[in-house]
This record gives sequence, C-alpha cells and structure tokens, in this order.
Amino acid sequence: MVMKGEAKAAQKKKGIFTPIAELLASRFPDLKKKLRMADMDDNPVDFLEKTVSSTILISAGLLLLVYILLAERLDFLLRTDIVTFLLLVIAPLIVLPVGMFFYLMLYPEASIMRRQREMDYEIVFAGRHIAIALKSGMPLFDTFAGAATGYGAVSKEFTKIVDQVMLGASVSQAIRDVVEYNPSKYFTRMLIQIANAVSSGADVGSSMENVLDQISKEQLISLKEYSQKLTPVVMFYMVFGIIIPTLGVVLTTVILSAIGGGFPPIILPIVFVIVALIQFLFLGFIESSRPKYLI
Repeated sequence: MVMKGEAKAAQKKKGIFTPIAELLASRFPDLKKKLRMADMDDNPVDFLEKTVSSTILISAGLLLLVYILLAERLDFLLRTDIVTFLLLVIAPLIVLPVGMFFYLMLYPEASIMRRQREMDYEIVFAGRHIAIALKSGMPLFDTFAGAATGYGAVSKEFTKIVDQVMLGASVSQAIRDVVEYNPSKYFTRMLIQIANAVSSGADVGSSMENVLDQISKEQLISLKEYSQKLTPVVMFYMVFGIIIPTLGVVLTTVILSAIGGGFPPIILPIVFVIVALIQFLFLGFIESSRPKYLI
C-alpha cells in the first residue's frame, strides 16, 4: 500500500511538460552539475520542465506581438507573394521558441557567475577571520562556525561544512564535498589548502596566510587589468554610442535637405532605439566585467 501511494504521488507530481523535460535531460548531461554549482534546488528534469513552460508562454506573447506588427505586411504578401508570406509566418514559429529556450537555459550559468562574484567579494576578509582565529588557538570547527555568519555567500558555504560535520562527516571530507560544486576558485583554493594542512598535520594558520597573500595579489592584478581594459572600451563607447549616431543623423539631414528630400519621420525613433540599445549593452558589459573585491 505504501509503495502504491508513493507511485501515485510520483505520478501526480508529473506535469504536462515532464515527458519533454525527461527527453531533453539526456541532451544536457552537465546540467545537474551546473544546477549544483548555481546552488539551485531543482533537479535537471524540474528545471527543464519550468524552462519549457516558460519558453512556451513567453514565445506565445512574442509571436502575438510579431504577427500584430506584421499584419499589414502579411496581408499584402498573402495576395502577392505566397512564398515570402509562408516564410514570415513559419520563421518566427521556429526562431523565437528555440532562441528563447536556449536563452532561458543560460540562467544556471548566470547564477554561477553571480554566486562566484558574491563569494570572491568576501573571501579575503573571511579568510583573515579564519587565520586569526586559528592562530589564537581556536579549534577548526569552531572557527568555521564563527565564519558561518557575517560574510555573505562565503558564510553559506561554511554553514554547509558545519552542518555536514555535525551530521558525522570529518572536516576534511566536508570541505571536499562543499568545494566540489563551488564556482569560486579562490574559495576552493583556500579550503583545499586547509584540508591538505589538516590531513598532513601542518600549521593551518600559516598555510592560510600564504594562500590569502596570493589571493590578495591576484585580486589587485585583476583590478589593474580592468582599469587598463576600461580605456579602449570607453573610447569604443564614445565613438559608436555617441559620435557616430550624432554625426550620422546630422549628415543625413543635411544630405537629404540638399537633394530636396524629406527626412523620414520613422528614422529618428529607430535611431533612438539603436543608440539606447548600444548604450545599454556597453553599460551592462562594463558593470558585469568590473571585479568587486574587499581587499
């Protein structure tokens, strides 16, 4: 009876898109690891099921908008060019859902990058907390328990280690289990160094200080590289986001006035949208590439 009840419960949990999600799961073998590294609770089938349903809903709205905007054009082509009409009708039905699906599939990778940045931001201060506590004679477990609060995303990882140790795992094993799915190379390096020092009986505090010095130097180098990379990016932004659009509109207006033609009123809104999109992309690139560290 219990087994039948569990089977019925499992069947009830299946949604309309579950068979499609199960079929797609084999196409993305690394999705399970990505979800773990992104610290997401969904399994691959659940995530794909949500992605498929979101893809259908969003694509339906976009398709409706596209067909409304192309209504007059489609009506004209239906009477004059049936091949182009069919192409304009069928192409969005294929391109929009496929593009939206793969766009939504980037969410775990975006979450991994965000989680990595959050951990790298606090890693040095959290490491110094641990190093000072260890040098003062505090046990390693108590040190991890103390670092489990006050350091953002890094504290969450130490909380996982503390929970595993309280459930009976050794400190070294708990560390290795946590760093296996951790996206921060700095956190992984620091924790692996601690695990190796514990296993070999070396001084953990001294090992921590050496690792933290290396991490601090690498973060400073990263900040300097960003400042050097920012100059050509700003120049590129000035040229393509401000100078070319401004001069292009002015020159086009002068040329059209000289030849006696009028400036099409639809051009200005299009130029405005393109310039706004370029500026948005540049600002997003600058913000996403800027390293954020507490050093």
